[in-house]
Amino acid sequence: MPGIQQDIDFFSPSDGAEGERFAKGTYAFVSLGCPKNLVDSEKMLGNLALDGYALVPDPEGADFVIVNTCGFIDSARAESKSVINEMLALKREGKTKGVIVAGCLPERLGASLLDEMPEVDHIVGVFGRDEITRVADRLIGGRREQRELFRPAPVKAMNDTSRLRITPEHYSYLKISEGCDRTCTFCAIPKMRGKHVTKPIEMVLEEARELAADGVRELIIVAQDTTYYGLDLYGETRLSQLLKELEKVEGIDWIRLMYLYPIFFTDELIQTIADSPKILPYLDMPLQHINDTMLKRMQRRVNRAQTVELLDKLRDRIPNLSMRTTFITGFPGETDEQFEELRDFIQDAKFERMGVFTYSLEPGTPAEKLGDHVPEDVKNARRDELMAIQQEIAFECQDALIGYEFDAIIDDRIEEGVFQGRLYADAPEIDATVIVTGENIDVGDLVPVEIVGRDDYDLIGEFVGDQEEAE
Repeated sequence: MPGIQQDIDFFSPSDGAEGERFAKGTYAFVSLGCPKNLVDSEKMLGNLALDGYALVPDPEGADFVIVNTCGFIDSARAESKSVINEMLALKREGKTKGVIVAGCLPERLGASLLDEMPEVDHIVGVFGRDEITRVADRLIGGRREQRELFRPAPVKAMNDTSRLRITPEHYSYLKISEGCDRTCTFCAIPKMRGKHVTKPIEMVLEEARELAADGVRELIIVAQDTTYYGLDLYGETRLSQLLKELEKVEGIDWIRLMYLYPIFFTDELIQTIADSPKILPYLDMPLQHINDTMLKRMQRRVNRAQTVELLDKLRDRIPNLSMRTTFITGFPGETDEQFEELRDFIQDAKFERMGVFTYSLEPGTPAEKLGDHVPEDVKNARRDELMAIQQEIAFECQDALIGYEFDAIIDDRIEEGVFQGRLYADAPEIDATVIVTGENIDVGDLVPVEIVGRDDYDLIGEFVGDQEEAE
C-alpha cells in the first residue's frame, strides 16, 4: 500500500472541493530532534491527515500548532522551549488558537512542563503519538480538562506505516526498533524511550515496501541501538537477516545504517554489508571515548582493544568504507592524559566523518552522581582541539576523491543546471554534500558524477552520464 502522499501538499483555502475532506481544522507542525523523532512526527502527520485535519505551512492563522520536541540534552531542551515560546507568543496575539507539545520533552518533564509553561494547551508523551487526533479534537472542542496524555512504553513495536513524510520523496528513515537496553551513565534515552523493543521483520518489510511504492530510493535505518536488533524478540540479533530481506525490496537502491553500537557487530553482519550491492559502505558508530577508564565510567561495556579490533576488521573487510563516529569531551573525571589518548587515537584512526560533543550533565542519569566534573571552558577547549584535528582529516579524505567517479543521489535543485546531492559517504543533514553541474538531471536521480574539486567540507562534481543513466 502506498503512503498517504509522496510530497507534502499544504492546504490552501483556494483548494475548493478538494479541501472539503479536511473538515476538522488546520494546523502547523514543528519537528525537532533526531531522525527517530522525525518518524514519530510523520506518523502523527499521517494520522491527522487521515482524520481530516489540514496541514498548513505557517503557524500564523492555523487553528493550532504541534511542536514535537527533543529532550535529550540541555541544549536540545532549550531549543524546544524556545520554539514553544514562539508558538505561545502567536497564541497570545490571537494568531493561533492553541499549542500542543509532544514527544521527548513532555515525556521527560511530565506534568511539570505545564507548571513551567501553563499556556500550553496539551502535552503528549512519546508513546501517546498515535492518539494525537484525540488530543487535537479536545483542543478544537475547547476542552481543557485532561491536558496530559501519557502512555507506558509498549511491549510490542509500534507500527509506522501510513506516514505523511516530510523528507524528500527519494529518501526516508526506517525505524526498526524503539527504546534502549543500554545503561550508558550519561544518557537519559531509556527514561524517555523505554526498553528496547524490536519491530518484527515482517512489519519492517511492510513499511519498506510502502516507502518504496511512495518513491523512496534510499532507506536510512535508524534505532536507538541498531546492532541490538532482534535480541529481545528472537533471542538473537538478526540485523543481518533483516538487511538481506530489505535488499529484496524492489525500488530501493541504497540502504544506509545509522546508530550502530560496537557490541553485537558480528562477522555475519560485516560480511552481509561487504557483499551487498545495496547496503552502503557507510557506518555510523558512536564510540564516545577510547580510554578504558572513561569507557568504564560511561558504562559502554566495550574497551579500547575491542574497539580497535572491530575497526580494523571493518576496514579490512568492507571495501571503500566510510566511518562516522562521535565522541564526548569533558566526561566527569576525564584527565589531561585520558584526553590526550583520545586525541592521539583520532589522529591515527582517521575517521572520514566525526562529531564531538561536550559532556552535558543530565538530571536523573548515573553520571550526575559522579565526582570530578570538568570545567566548561576545558570541555569546550578539548572539543575544539579535536574538531580542528578532524577538519584536516576530513579535508584530506575529500581531496582524495577528486578525479574519481561516484554515484550521487540528487537531493535538491539549486538553479538551472546546478544541483545538490550526496555520495554514499554522506547521510542527509549531518554530512557533506556534492554540488553537481549538468543537464537532464532531476531531484531523486542517482547519477554518475566525476569529483572535480572541494569547497570546504563539500565536494564539486560534474555529471558524466546521459538521461538514460540519470534514472
